[in-house]
Amino acid sequence: MAFHMITGGPKPVAPFSHATEADGWVFVTGQMPDTPATPGVLPEGIVAQTRNVMENLKTVLAGIGLGLEHVVVARAFLTEFKQDYAAFNETYRSYFAEGRLPARTCVGVTGLAYDALVEIDFIARRPA
Repeated sequence: MAFHMITGGPKPVAPFSHATEADGWVFVTGQMPDTPATPGVLPEGIVAQTRNVMENLKTVLAGIGLGLEHVVVARAFLTEFKQDYAAFNETYRSYFAEGRLPARTCVGVTGLAYDALVEIDFIARRPA
């Protein structure tokens, strides 16, 4: 088993690794919508926050030699589900190739770290 902390990656908001890996499966910790350059500072709105989350996830994946094409499952958490769901989906969808969408769960929650509007985590599979 491997525990990955990505140099220059997003600053963890709690005690966890950016990703853990076992038998080719990679579990990427849910990412916040801040940036490595400005920890704890969030942009306004679901579109900007979703973009930051996805960029943070890409940074973590790249740090262990993977990309979005290796993601098999995504879990998304929205604090303003009814208000933000459509805009979130449009932004999220833009990150994946046509016909290559991972399985996904998206749920409304009562709160996230930093009072974020969105958090997403991934499960990826390393090629054999």
